[in-house]
Amino acid sequence: MPSIQINDVSKAYGKKRLFQEVSVEFSEGKRYGLTGPNGAGKSTFLKIVSGDIEADSGHVHKPERTGVLKQDQFGFEKMIVLSVVLMGNQRLWAAMQEKEELLAKETLTDKQGELLGELEGVIAEEDGYSAESDAAELLAGLGIPESEHEKQMRELPGGFKLRVLLAQALFGHPDALLLDEPTNNLDIDSIRWLEKFLCNYRGVLVTISHDRHFLNEICTHIADIDYETIITYTGGYDEMIIAKGQVRGKIEQDNQERQKKVAQLQDFVARFAAGTRATQVQSRKKQIERLQLTDLKRSNIERPFIQFLVKKPSGKQTVTIENLTKIWPDVTVCENFSTIVTKGEKIAIIGKSGMGKTTLCKLLADGLKPDSGSITWGHQVSVGYLAQDHRESIPNGTTVSAWLHSFDPLATQQDIRGLLGKMLFKGEEGMKPTDALSGGEAVRMIFSKLMLAKDNVLVLDEPTNHLDLESIIALGDALTKYEGTAFVVTHDRDLVASFANRILAFTSKGLIDWRGTYDDFLEKHGEDSKR
Repeated sequence: MPSIQINDVSKAYGKKRLFQEVSVEFSEGKRYGLTGPNGAGKSTFLKIVSGDIEADSGHVHKPERTGVLKQDQFGFEKMIVLSVVLMGNQRLWAAMQEKEELLAKETLTDKQGELLGELEGVIAEEDGYSAESDAAELLAGLGIPESEHEKQMRELPGGFKLRVLLAQALFGHPDALLLDEPTNNLDIDSIRWLEKFLCNYRGVLVTISHDRHFLNEICTHIADIDYETIITYTGGYDEMIIAKGQVRGKIEQDNQERQKKVAQLQDFVARFAAGTRATQVQSRKKQIERLQLTDLKRSNIERPFIQFLVKKPSGKQTVTIENLTKIWPDVTVCENFSTIVTKGEKIAIIGKSGMGKTTLCKLLADGLKPDSGSITWGHQVSVGYLAQDHRESIPNGTTVSAWLHSFDPLATQQDIRGLLGKMLFKGEEGMKPTDALSGGEAVRMIFSKLMLAKDNVLVLDEPTNHLDLESIIALGDALTKYEGTAFVVTHDRDLVASFANRILAFTSKGLIDWRGTYDDFLEKHGEDSKR
């Protein structure tokens, strides 16, 4: 029975120990979500399992047919898209390549003829004669149209390249799947297709995802990296959070009760140690030794404190859009679109990739001009913007603290340190060079800037990219409590459901302006609008 076995695996970088002597088995037919905060070692652990990096100690056993989601989107630039997917089944791909080489020869020896027959047998065993149609079906499910299948990879946009690599990992009926952030760059429609595919998958799956809804939908188990080890819980992410809290809560309660008992016993020993109750004193000392407290290592899970305040409220009519038309570059983003947004509305902008969500954000916040029509901001409106390519807005050659201080020179160093501490930049991390920021740190930096600016309108384009689950939950709480107006592009369904009271949806029927919750929107517009 195919399974993945990890025995006594340890890994550290310098003084930072990620996990110590971890032993865990991932069983066939079960789907595991690998969770833990940024920096806990999730991707490192998955790379150890896949064989991309070595552990400091211990060993891993996995099935020979293991599909791995590669992260090198530029590693296949000159190859045809369909061929990249077929490479997911290495045995089939090797046989097909060798067969082509033999058929290109003018004549074949008897030995080569026998080899050709053997290769035909391998191709038949690996379903090679339906391979291209199977690969095309995977690509279509992940939102890559048939017109792209025969192109070279270098002709595809970056988001599509990553989808091709995901199709490659899924192809060929692997016995095990290792997927690091498979929903990145997928729209809601493609995520729903992937969920269905994985729920029907019969091998062993281990996946990392910061999409809470995705984990709840597909996972039979959660493998949580915390306390320098991996603890496996039954159920989805939400069930793990409850179970984890209950386990730790019970240990803490037991420790408190033991501490009380130990204190009582120590008091008895102190009062009667020199008296006539020597036997009873020795008995109490033995009881104290037996009542050792359970060792509670500190959890490495931390949730940032995100709070978007408003310095000055805007007028009631925040923005008026009249007859807005924009085609960019060859996609009709909107045509003669008109609406009014009032103070305090929380608008989720949703839709399939490439339909114009980012362009709409740029029209609202980044100075992009419409082809016709107008966008008119109301009284005292101040707009804070997080772009999808937000890393470009943070200059290199400075520090986290200095960059943040540049937006409010009157703020004290203590104010800046306090704000950075809320966003998990502790102590000397405030002096970290901006050149060295991770993706998640860059997003938290821009949140810090927005918290400092206290704008009354926020335009956030894919703010959950690079955030861990704890940060996404904190963002949802912050948007819910925000007293200003928010426009948020996201594919995170739980986030949309948590804060939005209005939906702008890019659909095949055009841009839909829905005044109400996400659940109400889905109920009204049905399956075709879940995009």
